[in-house]
Amino acid sequence: MENFLLYLFMCIMLIILPGPDTAIVTKNTLLISKKAGLQTMAGTLCALMIHTSAAVLGLSAIIVKSAVAFSIIKYIGAIYLLYLGVKTLIAMTKRKPQLADAAPHKNDSKSSFTQGFLTNLLNPKVAVFFLTFLPQFLATNSDPLLPFFIMGITYTALTAAWFVGYIYLLHQIRAFMNKPSTQKVMEGVTGAVLILFGVKLALEKAN
Repeated sequence: MENFLLYLFMCIMLIILPGPDTAIVTKNTLLISKKAGLQTMAGTLCALMIHTSAAVLGLSAIIVKSAVAFSIIKYIGAIYLLYLGVKTLIAMTKRKPQLADAAPHKNDSKSSFTQGFLTNLLNPKVAVFFLTFLPQFLATNSDPLLPFFIMGITYTALTAAWFVGYIYLLHQIRAFMNKPSTQKVMEGVTGAVLILFGVKLALEKAN
């Protein structure tokens, strides 16, 4: 592996850029609970490890090179984001006033994990990232197996560190966000953002 410090820097820059994962984590942390945000993050991390394993095994290369496979995953991912966006907007119109310390539903954590997992797993751009970005840091003529795993785990660990800090920051301002009027605004914004990400993903073309 070459230029590992540069790899770390590039990973950090990519991780902090807002995307579908950040939108889902933000929504679930602010509108449900800190635990839901952490569960969403856990789902995202599990999906990243699957992408890492797929890159090592060469499955990501098939997705990247096959227009059909790329399109199938892309449209499934786009439909899922659109579904989450529309669902959030519908929830906004049906929301009733509630206490700031009201307990979340018992299924929220499971649902949050699934949302984080599927949002990341069904994004073919992540597979493209692993197959186009990671090889740039491989030493010439080296076996990619171990370096890919190391870089994938490193990226996942950095993602975890970023989201933990981000979630705890959001939790600190959640009392304000729990006001019914504020929640309606947040649901409207995050719902619209998820729909935009879904449309953007649907229009994405394979390289």
